[in-house]
Amino acid sequence: MNARRVVIAGRVQRIGYRQWMVAEARRLGVDGWVRNRADGTVEALVAGDIAAVQALLSACRRGPLLARVDTITEEFVEPPDQPGFRRLPDA
Repeated sequence: MNARRVVIAGRVQRIGYRQWMVAEARRLGVDGWVRNRADGTVEALVAGDIAAVQALLSACRRGPLLARVDTITEEFVEPPDQPGFRRLPDA
């Protein structure tokens, strides 16, 4: 299983980015979570087969209609303990 922690910067809060990401992840069968951070970025842990994770990360570079994604940083991590994809409380 391929797992990555990503931090997405740009215009990504207060526009439905997290809810959009939950829907995309579930559609692709990716496990993990997403949350807003106090610094204005969105953080996520995404895990699944390589093709599904890559498809989600590619979609995240575009984001939903009102988003403007400036940068995405990625690092390899351990997969989540729970299956499914959910929205966590803000960090």
